[in-house]
Formats: sequence, structure tokens, C-alpha cells
Amino acid sequence: MVFDLIKNRRSVFPESYNGRPIARETLETILEAANWAPTHKRTEPWRFKVFTGQAKEDLGAFLSKKYQQTDPRPQQVKIRKFQDNPSRSAAVVAICMQRDPKEGLPEWEEVAATAMAVQNMWLCCTELGIGSYWSSPGLSAHLGEHVPLAEGERCLGFFYMGHYEGEPASPTRGPIGEKVTWLD
Repeated sequence: MVFDLIKNRRSVFPESYNGRPIARETLETILEAANWAPTHKRTEPWRFKVFTGQAKEDLGAFLSKKYQQTDPRPQQVKIRKFQDNPSRSAAVVAICMQRDPKEGLPEWEEVAATAMAVQNMWLCCTELGIGSYWSSPGLSAHLGEHVPLAEGERCLGFFYMGHYEGEPASPTRGPIGEKVTWLD
């Protein structure tokens, strides 16, 4: 049931990944799930850059170096995290959004559509038993210095994926009643 899948979706971080690869066909299935997200005016703004193999190592080196260049007081733990998270992952997907060149709708709607595409990926990963996590560091804004981006395209973060052992911690939520106002 889709409701159970939604409730079981959770972040599984790269330090929990076990190094097993994810087949390209599986990655394509996850990306195909993203492609079916709702999109106002059919702009389909989501764009993805998939890093596997050596490209993951190169991404980690880029992020680590860029962090050290842009943070006035870089912390060793973050330097290591930016370096290691891509290599710990089976795949990293840069989550990008292509702005409608006509600007025929508000930008927030295209960001929201891209976020819904990521939610589809996340749910698909949950169904497949693949750990995943969306990281949105400020460094995302610099991705165009590492890989080509189209005019009007920007990176909103990175989606890390990997196989893991055991069960991740159960998510918790406060009661929905505290978040709803009924107007009869």
C-alpha cells in the first residue's frame, strides 16, 4: 500500500552504505519514477546528473576543495564529509532544476515540481530497499564549475544512494491534528 511506503520513507546517510553497487537499470528505474512527478504547464523542470565510478570521487574532491575555498573557517569534519560521502555512495545524483525560459509560471512551482520528482525517487528507493538522502549544501550553487549546466539550470542539492544493512531508525512525526485547522 502506498501509505505504508510513504510512512516508511526515511533518510539513510552515506556512512550507513555498504559499498554494494546499484545496477544501472535500477538507477534508470529510479530516475523514471522521478519523471512522473506532477508538473504545472508541463515544464518538467527536473534535470539529473548521475555520478558513478570515478565521477563520484571527482565530485567529492571538488566539493571538499570548494568548501575549503568558500568557508572562512573550514572544519576538518566537513572537509572529510564532502570528500567521503560521494565515494561511500553507490551513486550520487545532482538534483537540478531547469527554469522555464518563458518564465510562464512562478519559479517556486518549478522548484516544487523538482522536489516532487525527488520524492518519487525516494519512494522508489524505499520500495527497492536502497538507502537514500537529499543533501542541499550551499555548495550546490557551485556545481556548474564542475559539470556543465544549461542556461537557466541550477543545482538544488545531491541525492545520495546506497545499499545498507539492518533497519534505519523509524521516523517519527507529531500528530497531524496539531498541523490542521478545519474550516467548516
